[in-house]
Amino acid sequence: MRKFLNVIAVLLMSAGVAFGQDSHAKLSYTVSGTVTDSQNGKPLESVHVSIPGRHQATVTNADGYFVLKSDSLIDIVEFSFLGYRSRRLKASETMYVSLIRENLQLSESSIVTGDPHAIVMAALDHVWDSYCTEPELLKCFYRETVQKRSRYTYVAEAVARIYKGRYNRNTGADAAALEKSRILVSQRSRDTLSVKTMGGPTQAITHDIVKNGDIIFNETDLQLYQYKMEMPAYIGDRLQFVISMSPAGEAEYALYNAKLYIDRELLTFTRIEASLDMSNKGKATRMLLVSKPAGLRFVPEEATIVINYRLNGGKTRLEYFRTTMRFTCDWRKRMFRTRYNTVNEMVITDVLPEAVPISRKERFRNSEYLLDKAYEFQDPDFWKDYNIIEPSESLEHAIGRLRKGR
Repeated sequence: MRKFLNVIAVLLMSAGVAFGQDSHAKLSYTVSGTVTDSQNGKPLESVHVSIPGRHQATVTNADGYFVLKSDSLIDIVEFSFLGYRSRRLKASETMYVSLIRENLQLSESSIVTGDPHAIVMAALDHVWDSYCTEPELLKCFYRETVQKRSRYTYVAEAVARIYKGRYNRNTGADAAALEKSRILVSQRSRDTLSVKTMGGPTQAITHDIVKNGDIIFNETDLQLYQYKMEMPAYIGDRLQFVISMSPAGEAEYALYNAKLYIDRELLTFTRIEASLDMSNKGKATRMLLVSKPAGLRFVPEEATIVINYRLNGGKTRLEYFRTTMRFTCDWRKRMFRTRYNTVNEMVITDVLPEAVPISRKERFRNSEYLLDKAYEFQDPDFWKDYNIIEPSESLEHAIGRLRKGR
């Protein structure tokens, strides 16, 4: 049975806690700051923040805030975001950065020309030439959160190593291993349900849609979609084809509505936005749900994913993904439903110098859950020597409440 890129289990709450391990290199140099829109001053979320010529990176949180760390002095910091001009700025301890929207000025003919299906197929044909042809060992930060209505009931975070073999449209050699992790779970007696997401950090493998030929870009599924050329857009300083995909046929499983950003010069995928078709709730449920208690009704409302790829050193690699799932649960014979919202987010924070495969003993399995492996840790400096996605103010507040058992 085909599944969504990550699948969930709704279960009765159980929380065990312990301590995680610590194995890392010191990142002694730090810059931090906030990124906003130059016109309205609003914070920009998910802006890619990196050091040119190096591999350390992060993204901004919901408040536009970031902290970027390195093992050597940081001189220049680069900021890149969809629809905005990239900026390279002299680093300082605290940075206040505004990004300018890219004004797109193209002739009508340049906007509408090209067969969108042919462009997608050409981009798939270029995968071997444009993506990493040698194995890589990546470091990533990964976070899972669950909200019951507007209140957080679960936060799990991890740093992991991800081994990725060459881009041959096969993920069989890829693997993930935890380095450090923590979990915070609501201790309220009425929070009797928990949500677990299968795969944890291995989602950096399964969510690599360009490489994972089983998801969307396989010969069978590509024939089930219609393609449309949309208005082009800039990501950083590079102009993108923007192509939408929508279901044009029926399948046993739910299909996707997707928007693809393809570099016009290199014909590489830069960004993929996809949402699971919810027109058939039964199909969507089979794609999303692994298990639930008897008598509980599960109704999916939304399942979306955003994936970013980045050109670095002449090759393109996975940079960031974010999945969001919204659903309701209620016990039969009860009047009111409870709405849940889960978000899984990952950013590649470093490329390690030696692509050492991950041993079978260390591997995090696709069928495992971070909830079962992560450990509670109360130390406020838990992530001191790691690049992470900084918690937003609302998440920081939620973490404080969870620690107090509120």
